Amino acid sequence: MFRYTKLTGLREFLFWVAALVFLLPFYFLVTTSLKSDREVITSSTLAPPTAPDFGNFLKVLTATGNSNVVVGLINSIIITAGSIVLLVLLGSLTGYVIARSTRRWSRVVYYLFLVAIVLPTQLGTVPLYIGARSLGLTGSAWGMIVLYTGMLLPLAIFLYAGFFRGLGTEYEEAATIDGASRTQIFFRIVLPLMSPATGTVAILAGLIVWNDFFTSLIFLGGSANQTLPVAMYYYIGSLVSAWNQIFAIVIVSMVPILAFYLFAQKRFIQGFAGGLKG
Repeated sequence: MFRYTKLTGLREFLFWVAALVFLLPFYFLVTTSLKSDREVITSSTLAPPTAPDFGNFLKVLTATGNSNVVVGLINSIIITAGSIVLLVLLGSLTGYVIARSTRRWSRVVYYLFLVAIVLPTQLGTVPLYIGARSLGLTGSAWGMIVLYTGMLLPLAIFLYAGFFRGLGTEYEEAATIDGASRTQIFFRIVLPLMSPATGTVAILAGLIVWNDFFTSLIFLGGSANQTLPVAMYYYIGSLVSAWNQIFAIVIVSMVPILAFYLFAQKRFIQGFAGGLKG
């Protein structure tokens, strides 16, 4: 039977302290974004706003030109969602083939993908840009989706192949006996079992694509399809020390990816616990 001891109370107290320490930056972020220009200068950093000013968010969301945050937000959502869909589809199919193949080439290809994960992507920026420009993929959301899919596909394949190798073949063999095709087996049985891997790939790829600044600046700079990090770069560059607006734009950029993270994390836990029920 569980007993609440002094040691348990001490651990609980330490957990609360740690939680408050981690939440303190978010407190600064929210309170500063709701302060007026004068209050940011005169009031204490820890002090909450006397009268919450949502005008900072209005200024951020109504910016135009290269600093258009709304357009950047929409482009980031489109590029991130498209990249995740392609990564899940192509990564799961390729990882399944590599994991289930008994030929020697499958292990060689697996290690080649592992090498591609280790190598910095920035080393191939120049040839990638030349190739993308020749194919007409620069300055477009579709081109960025293709580019991010190619960059992160080795990671997705590595994760899926590791999960597939730890998955038994009993369900697949039973479905084969019942007359199911390989396509039916994969999409109706194997892929639902891979919900933990899908959640992991979606979380990692989503965070990487959403927060990426360098690639978007190079391939989308000056176009109408620039992403949110690039729009934030131009917007913050036009400010001197308006920390309330800077923190407001940071919150705007955090909300969508934080909501997606919470959703994907929930799916990850459900898939891990439910298996075929997911």
